[in-house]
Amino acid sequence: MDEVELRAQVPRVLSVLVGRGAAFATAEDAVQEALIRALRSWQDDPPADPTGWLVTVAWRIFLDTARSEASRRDREDRFDAEPPAGAVPSTDDSLRLYFLCAHPDLTPSSAVALTLRAVGGLTTRQIAAAYLVPEATMAQRISRAKRTVGEAGVDRPGDARTVMRVLYLVFNEGYSGDVDLSSEAIRLTRQLTTLTDDPEVGGLLALMLLHHARRASRTGPDGRIVPLAAQDRARWDTELIAEGVDVLRAALERDRLGEYQAQAAIAALHADAQRVEDTDWVQIVEWYDELLRLTDTPIIRLNRAVAVGEADGAPAGLRALADVPEGVPRRDAVAAHLHERNGDLELAARLYADAARNAPSVAEREHQTLQAARVNHLLTGD
Repeated sequence: MDEVELRAQVPRVLSVLVGRGAAFATAEDAVQEALIRALRSWQDDPPADPTGWLVTVAWRIFLDTARSEASRRDREDRFDAEPPAGAVPSTDDSLRLYFLCAHPDLTPSSAVALTLRAVGGLTTRQIAAAYLVPEATMAQRISRAKRTVGEAGVDRPGDARTVMRVLYLVFNEGYSGDVDLSSEAIRLTRQLTTLTDDPEVGGLLALMLLHHARRASRTGPDGRIVPLAAQDRARWDTELIAEGVDVLRAALERDRLGEYQAQAAIAALHADAQRVEDTDWVQIVEWYDELLRLTDTPIIRLNRAVAVGEADGAPAGLRALADVPEGVPRRDAVAAHLHERNGDLELAARLYADAARNAPSVAEREHQTLQAARVNHLLTGD
């Protein structure tokens, strides 16, 4: 069993301890310690029942912790006896952990970190490396999150929409550090699809798979952003695309359309085009209209303006962009693109420069700076 397979055991083991009455924070620490011991001892002699081994060891660690803390003597009295053998419940119980980690009292960043730790089984060091923050900072964030859940109790878990939003946040963190957070989000979402009967979870998984399929073509050898229109489509992962389309089709057949299914349908249309010229922009606009009916946000209106500009021309795209408030991230970049297509190169160059100044990342800033330089070159001929 490799490390990824081992991490997949975490929700079930943690669910067992919490189900036996262990406090969430203490139980989570015990499971993490059990994982460390497993990595040390299983290489030479893996157990026949990995889950049972982890439950037994984690429970003993929990008991040792309870005994060593005077403030928890009452809990020690209740849990000092070893529970009966064969008490590992169905994996369906692990769904509860997703909702606990999406507790309404947690901030999105804390919910993401706690999900990666408690459900994903990542260490604090791995999560800190992925988020490019000091390990001590991440340890404090996770400790506060566990304390919040412990103090608030388990009677107010997050809802399914919050759980999916947390997983999508994990996916969008990308590929930094020694843990591929996008792959980790896909792994956790696959797990969630087996635990709940909501077609939107399938839509979320399809969306992740279809975006992940383009991963290899998104950046150049120098790390620069490669826009969708310029990507080498021969490098797209056709197996992931096929899987994503199949998952999406199964979700849509349930006839309970949600925002993730609509976003996945848009991604599928992009993936279906062998050349950028083959993209069915009219149908993409129609899906954006559906998405607006489901969830009307400035970002969706911004992306719709791009699609309208491709389907009906730059003037129509600029009219659609007028519905997007100033200050929305990447609005200047979209406006620059549409004005360039409309022939107003001077305004486009200024807007690309504005987009560079307001870019949310170094890579985005460099990309928009290059766009501004390219258009200025067209203006001056230098």
